[in-house]
Amino acid sequence: MKQSFRTLDDADVKNKRVLVRVDVNVPMENGRVSDDTRIRAAVPTIREISEKGGKAILLSHFGRPKGNDEKQSLKPVVPAVAKCLGKSVAFAADCIGPEAEQAVAAMKPGDVLLLENTRFHQEEEKNLPAFVAELAKLGDLYVNDAFSVAHRAHASTEGLAHKLPAYAGRAMQAEIEALAKALQAPARPLAALVGGAKISTKIELLGNLVGKVDFLLIGGGMATTFLAAQGNNVGKSICEHDMLEVARAILAKAKSGKSQIVLPVDAVVAKKFEAFAPSQVVSVDAVAADDLILDIGPRAIEQFIAMLARAKTLVWNGPMGGFEFEPFDTGTLEMAEAAAELTAAGKLVSIAGGGDTVAALHRAGAADRFTYVSTAGGAFLEWLEGKPLPGVEALRVR
Repeated sequence: MKQSFRTLDDADVKNKRVLVRVDVNVPMENGRVSDDTRIRAAVPTIREISEKGGKAILLSHFGRPKGNDEKQSLKPVVPAVAKCLGKSVAFAADCIGPEAEQAVAAMKPGDVLLLENTRFHQEEEKNLPAFVAELAKLGDLYVNDAFSVAHRAHASTEGLAHKLPAYAGRAMQAEIEALAKALQAPARPLAALVGGAKISTKIELLGNLVGKVDFLLIGGGMATTFLAAQGNNVGKSICEHDMLEVARAILAKAKSGKSQIVLPVDAVVAKKFEAFAPSQVVSVDAVAADDLILDIGPRAIEQFIAMLARAKTLVWNGPMGGFEFEPFDTGTLEMAEAAAELTAAGKLVSIAGGGDTVAALHRAGAADRFTYVSTAGGAFLEWLEGKPLPGVEALRVR
């Protein structure tokens, strides 16, 4: 996999104008960046280009503006980018046209410039050739370091890679290499831990994983639908009754193939989903009519951890229960700690991704001990579903 992409190792950036697609679509509070995780992810690439004497010209979208909307400007992000980089960052009030061209022309080797929100132009999302050409005029090389938007075939994420010599940035390179390790050539047995509320949002994911993994461990609200498909009463729990046939088909596919689907044998139930609601542990075949299943139970945790101990590679997407509230976070936190310990001991390659999953891993203090944690939401999910990602495909050496 590594050889099929050009990386910064292959790029001569000295004195070159380097268009770098980053993702600085970050949360803001009171006009300031409240979480700089995505900015920090792009720092190694920007810094390397700058230190090698390149001119780093940053492209990013921000929000979903309808035209030129001041509230969706990237200008307030500039101080956070400068702080993470430890150097000044210039800003241009457009990403194409005279203002952008003048700002680029004023750059010296090593300088960093952030261009205005690419989505101020509707041609960005339509990936129109004329807009791609306008962007391409500003650079000599193109570096994509935004895996989180690699599932979008937009001008700045895909179009530019066909117009200029294209390279994967360091964050993009790390993501591609980690994901290849997980599903393309994994050390086996390969386990997938899948949670979250609904099967309907993850049908393609489950369908793809059933054909590829050795163990598929299912928790969260998703497990409830599978338990109902097996004839269990699930009370008032989140359950997609219109997806029972789909769940049965997935179970049948696993049985006829090499995948083993593992469902919880017990669950933590309560009458209300709120912090410290009175709860109890019951077998999955003893859920009362007014119960809510809100976490996997202690026997299920033991069972899942035993499967992890047999695995060599783990892919994780989705929490095991209502991890937002105690005590319904136990299953997710204990699985996170078990996977982190196995990884730290060199027994497991662990790859996790998706917003809730990442939040849960940070809460468990386990994220730093995983092999790789992807901050990409939609792109990570589409990759797990087996779909080609336009922003990644465009970087392949043909």
